Amino acid sequence: MDEAYRVGEAAAVLGVRVETIRRWERAGKIKGRRTAGGQRLIPASEVARLLAARRDRQGPIVAASARNHFAGVITEVRRDKVAATVELLAGPHRILALITRESVDEMGLKPGMHAVATVKATNVIIEVPQ
Repeated sequence: MDEAYRVGEAAAVLGVRVETIRRWERAGKIKGRRTAGGQRLIPASEVARLLAARRDRQGPIVAASARNHFAGVITEVRRDKVAATVELLAGPHRILALITRESVDEMGLKPGMHAVATVKATNVIIEVPQ
């Protein structure tokens, strides 16, 4: 089964109200599904798609802090033979981390996952909360 968010979780990640998620689902802007018990779930890939679309409308982000932790959702993972880039959207902040492919594979990073970017100077570390 694909990772999915309960409707309230999806709304929080996207920064909208639960009613907005329901309206988007009725309008076909977002695809959801229901559990056998009737609970509405929004696939993580749908949340990542909407976050990525929002990112495309934003201008460049400038960071001025020495050390921060940015909780967000992974919107893109690109792998090379040795290195990988991981894009994370944390609120209005787009964070791009260059890490080893081995780290990406070991952590199982993929779009739609919750993750935390730890930023210190020019280093970005991706952490996955338990």
